[in-house]
Amino acid sequence: MAVAAKNIPAPDLVPVRRALLSVFDKTGLIDFAKALAAAGVELVSTGGTAKAITDAGLAVRDVSELTGFPEIMNGRVKTLHPSVHGALLGVRDDPEHSAAMRKYGIEPIDLVVSNLYPFEEVRRSGADYASIVENIDIGGPAMIRASAKNHAYVAIVTDPGDYASVLNALEMNIGSLSLDFRKKLAAKAFARTATYDAAISGWFAEALEIEHPTWRAFGGRLVEVMRYGENPHQSAGFYVNGDKRPGVATARQLQGKQLSYNNINDTDAAFELVGEFDPDLSAAVAIIKHANPCGVAEGASLKAAYAKALACDPVSAFGGIIAVNRILDAEAAEEIVKTFTEVIIAPGATDEAAAIVAAKKNLRLLVTGGLPDPRTPGTTVKSVAGGLLVQGRDNAVVDDLELKVVTRRAPTPAEMADLKFAFRIAKHVKSNAIVYVRESATVGIGAGQMSRVDSSRIAARKALDAAEAAGLAEPLTKGSVVASDAFFPFADGLLSAIAAGATAVIQPGGSMNDKDVIAAADEHGIAMVFTGIRHFRH
Repeated sequence: MAVAAKNIPAPDLVPVRRALLSVFDKTGLIDFAKALAAAGVELVSTGGTAKAITDAGLAVRDVSELTGFPEIMNGRVKTLHPSVHGALLGVRDDPEHSAAMRKYGIEPIDLVVSNLYPFEEVRRSGADYASIVENIDIGGPAMIRASAKNHAYVAIVTDPGDYASVLNALEMNIGSLSLDFRKKLAAKAFARTATYDAAISGWFAEALEIEHPTWRAFGGRLVEVMRYGENPHQSAGFYVNGDKRPGVATARQLQGKQLSYNNINDTDAAFELVGEFDPDLSAAVAIIKHANPCGVAEGASLKAAYAKALACDPVSAFGGIIAVNRILDAEAAEEIVKTFTEVIIAPGATDEAAAIVAAKKNLRLLVTGGLPDPRTPGTTVKSVAGGLLVQGRDNAVVDDLELKVVTRRAPTPAEMADLKFAFRIAKHVKSNAIVYVRESATVGIGAGQMSRVDSSRIAARKALDAAEAAGLAEPLTKGSVVASDAFFPFADGLLSAIAAGATAVIQPGGSMNDKDVIAAADEHGIAMVFTGIRHFRH
């Protein structure tokens, strides 16, 4: 049991006379070490870090000189010693601590520079189990946490990006670091080790196939502080967790202004949806507004697919997000920029297409280098008051499902193709979701209603509006198919779809009233297919 600490006030300025440097990532190390040495700081180091400093012509003490013990076990044990941790944890204004340091010849360390074995990178590389375990850093986190705890006397630097600010602070304070500065470094250090341990514990759960570990941790690195969140009075930051899944978090922004919180949310939804479509089979375009699709289509080219997607709901497409499943070409870019668009995300873009988009200075163009695999398992997290809801990603794909025809009439091959298309889209529409499709294009989408009947009616109403805008005699829902993300609890939702002109329906099934719904479909000569899989999206 730890003894209660004495109430000893921390000094504001602590001179930096001795620094311990032990890093895996040596970015900027030599320049930083040179600056410290020039400021009269004694350098102590370990292993490869000490060699790099020595090779640069700088004087450095090996940590074994402090401990009186060599590095052993292939470097696994080098800093785990009282001469190191006593130097980091000693409360220098505590007479007992000071006496112990004098008795055992422990020399204080004022600055620690440490970053960790690349566990996250090795894990993502697909390395074997033993290699991943070997890249779990022990000594590094121990030194970081010890230094951070004793920030009253020790400064801890975990990020090479902070080297410049440390040197600037030392210069401003004539070789010392302030308590406020040490506190900020300590806070960052604890956040880093927390994220590191979250990655390790997450990997173990995955490797051991533990779906719901007793303790669950998530971590991320700040990419940018955003102007605001969903609304201007909400603050927001964008963090990445190191997952290399192609998407908005891993994309390269070629041009345009900073992405907003809502832009990132909507762009993620758009690209996940378009990832459902194999680019080798057809071009596909998804137009997203407020995380819901307002038009999705396949075509022989991106230009053709975009025209069909836009026709579904041209009003909602204004100010939307466009996702494409192929390299953006000039023809498609020319069409897209005719309508005000916030973001375009694509696996890549031709130089000609990028130049066309560049004429719209605020339009963001993101390239990802690939598409997300809809079948890949993963984890989604949602915060609630007092906790987190954690679940597996919805990676069910309609092409992998065993579809069951439950009506007397079976869908025609053309209807079946459209039914599968519609169910792909319904997976990405907020519940309750109704999606009308005709000839590989959405022609009406109803989203997020409390009643499935209302979603069906809204989708049909939007189809009427689109028909009027296009000068068509009747809405394209006439002769369409319809998908529902969950079962029809009663026949009324199906009857609304039939009234809109649907000739076939795809739904999960599983309602207590399935017999009544099937009977209604048979009465109207409608083909119905059950998937056995529900796609609720709240």
